[in-house]
Parts: sequence; C-alpha cells; structure tokens
Amino acid sequence: MCGVVGIWGHPEAAKLTYLGLHALQHRGQEAAGIVSAHPDQPFTRHVGRGLVSDIFGKDALARLDGPHALGHVRYSTTGLSETVNAQPFRVKTARGELALAHNGNIVNEQEVRTDLEHRGSIFTTGSDTEVLLHLLAHSRAPRLADRIREAAAQVEGAYSLVLLTDSALVGVRDPSGYRPLWLGRVGEAYVLVSETSALSLIEGIQIREIEPGEIVTITDKGVHSERLVHDPNAPAQSCIFELVYFSRPDSFMFGQSVYEARFDMGRKLAAESPANADVVIAVPDSGIPAALGYADASGIPYKPGLIRSHYVGRTFIEPEQSIRNFGVKLKLSAVRAVLEGKRVVVVDDSIVRGTTSRKIVKILRDAGAVEVHIRISSPPSRFPCYYGINTPTQKELIAAKNSVEEVGDYITADSLSYISLEGLHQSVGDLSIGDPHFCNACFSGNYTAGAPTIRSRLAIVH
Repeated sequence: MCGVVGIWGHPEAAKLTYLGLHALQHRGQEAAGIVSAHPDQPFTRHVGRGLVSDIFGKDALARLDGPHALGHVRYSTTGLSETVNAQPFRVKTARGELALAHNGNIVNEQEVRTDLEHRGSIFTTGSDTEVLLHLLAHSRAPRLADRIREAAAQVEGAYSLVLLTDSALVGVRDPSGYRPLWLGRVGEAYVLVSETSALSLIEGIQIREIEPGEIVTITDKGVHSERLVHDPNAPAQSCIFELVYFSRPDSFMFGQSVYEARFDMGRKLAAESPANADVVIAVPDSGIPAALGYADASGIPYKPGLIRSHYVGRTFIEPEQSIRNFGVKLKLSAVRAVLEGKRVVVVDDSIVRGTTSRKIVKILRDAGAVEVHIRISSPPSRFPCYYGINTPTQKELIAAKNSVEEVGDYITADSLSYISLEGLHQSVGDLSIGDPHFCNACFSGNYTAGAPTIRSRLAIVH
C-alpha cells in the first residue's frame, strides 16, 4: 500500500508532512521518511524503520527545514523490510536532485531491472521504486513530464507517484488509477496526499482527485496538468479494496465517501445474508461502518462487542505471520456484558488466511456468545493482488482452496456468508460488473495489467 504526502510552498513544509504521515500511518507501518528542500540548496533526508512518531523527533524535524517537502510511509510488497528500502528515495542527477515516493507495485519490475542492469545500471535497494528512478535517469527528454512518460511506457502495474525537484512538486497516477492521490491546499501552499484524511489533519482544503493517467506539476507559478498517456478515455480500474479496507473511513476517495460505501456494503450484506441474532458487532476498526449498515438494514441492534487496543498495529499488514498470530491476542478483547448468552452477528471486512477469524470466534465464545455468525463485507479473497497488497500466493488465501462452508468450519463459526461480487460493486456505485470501474482481481482473478506468468516472481513474501 504505502502513503505519500508532498508540500509545495509552506514555511513549515516538513512539519505539515510529518502530521500528514500520521494521518496515513494505517497505510504502512514498516518505515517512514521525509525529504525537505530549500531552493538552490541540497535536499535534506531523514528515514527510519517503524512508526512516524518514533522516527521523527524534535531534532530530526528541525533539520528538515525549507518550504518544500515529500514524505512516505512504507508497506512493502517488493524489497525487504530494511531501512535501505525506506522512501522517499533521493538521487543526484545531471539535472539536479530528485526525490521520489511511490504507492503501488510495478509488476514487471524484475524484467525492467534486468534490462537496466545489462545497460549498466547499478541498484542499491530491492525496491521496485528504484527501477522508476533509473528509467527517469536514462531518459534524455528535456522536460520532467516527458521523462515520466518514457518511464511509464516501460512499466506495468500500479503507481501513484510524487516527485520533488528544486523547481517543482509532481504528482502522477497510472492510467488505470489503481491507487489514490489528491490535490489540496493549506493556505497558499499546495499539497499532494494519498487520502483526504491527511488534508483534514493539517487543516487543508480538498481541490480534487488526481485523475487516472494524469501528471500534475506544481511550481511557484501554480498548477499545470497534462496527460500521462494520450488516451483520456481509458477505463479507470481503481482498487475496490481501498474502499473495503485500506482507506480511512473519514477519507473521500474515487468520487465517494469511504464511510458511506462501507455502510452500504453492510446494508447489502444484510439483505443478501440475514441471520437470526440478538446483536450485531464489528471487528474494529475497519469493520465498524459495515456493521452499522448491517444493523440498520436488519433491525438487529449494534453494540461494541469487541474492543481494539490502539497501541497495536494492523495485524494484516505486518510482514511476518508469527507477528500476525501474536497480534490478534494483543489487539482485541471481548465485552462479556454484550456477548454473554447472545446470538451474535460479527461483521468484518475480509478473511484472508482465516487464522485471525478463527481466533476471534474463540474469543467471542469464551466471552459467552452462544452462536457466532460471521458476515464479510467483501467477496472471498481467492486471488493474489499484484498491485500493492501483500497477499502474494494463492496458497495463503483460505478461500482459494476451500468452499465457503469449509472456511466456516475452519474458523468454527455457526454460519459464514460473504457479500456477492455484484453486491459489492453496487455498494460503491458500480452498477454493472460487466463493465466495472474498479479492479476486483483479488476476488475475480480478472487482472487488468500484466500477465500472472510475468508476476510469478512475486510469489515469495518479503
């Protein structure tokens, strides 16, 4: 996943970037970094592993002065979870310094990397983002936008990019628009962010979403927009899982409120998969809006039956399975007063490996629930994502090799139901899955960029 923040023209650019990264911490918890810039002076960079609040103390932020800044929170899909892979990357080129932050995943990265190595490039990281830097450096085009076009023509996959030079801040979305990117303002300064929740925290205003296949260049003269590719009618294929799980519910994304989309998923789920129960609860935090929608449509009261510790990170996006297993015990605790003697509907956003759901069912039964009915606000995850989510092999996806009934038996639920693919698309305003505006490859296997044979190297979890 990852999250990016870029600020152009604010006297406290790095501090605003730091705050913006806080609002995007849910998009990556492995590493974070900020590059700051003064006109005609060397860039300053500070990166580290861990959470934003642990990496940037008062002294680090004091060194990151200047009116321009670029920040990144990292969640790895390629490249080891090491400091060397932390972004933003910063390089010195014949045209001046360049910093780059990337949200997404380049699916033909290995092929492009091999070709570049044969042409003399030397790589220092395992990140697919470094491939983009080398492609930019190899281009002889005079304008940065044209160099970006040349680089984009050689890669496949998902990328929302923010680049910082001594004269501009540039935002780019791939032609399919898999990953989000927004343009906003704070006073007279312009801002590029992955989600509008970051704008809200720094008291910025939303201008608009960067369009799929758009390059936005911000300079002291203002904002200039141009097309990355010369097909403005290319169909968007934004990631539907952003609306299901990854984005914050207070964000506005892909033309709609994330909260309202999840609420509608819950309502549709209640219509498709009713249950005889006494109470509806959510797996917090991402399951709450859908649970509220389920309760609203079903007439079953919603109550907080699970309490999440906010001092433990998201179990799904932590890189090691051992951490995920241990994290469930630390993360959730049951409210016996809500659950004891009750038939319970539990609404969650997804089941990936099944281990977390199995532990949750046990927690609820130990707290006195007499029946546990699991309802999932997304379809079964049967296929790996190659566009920025760390589910790289089908063998890790429990629904890929088991029926719904078998998954329900494994997690020991009294019943298990998922929203239908049609229902999910209807919940996000996509009325025809025959011509979808969202990528649903993790549910359908319909990959819209690259071929699975090209991406087989991503079968190893880094």
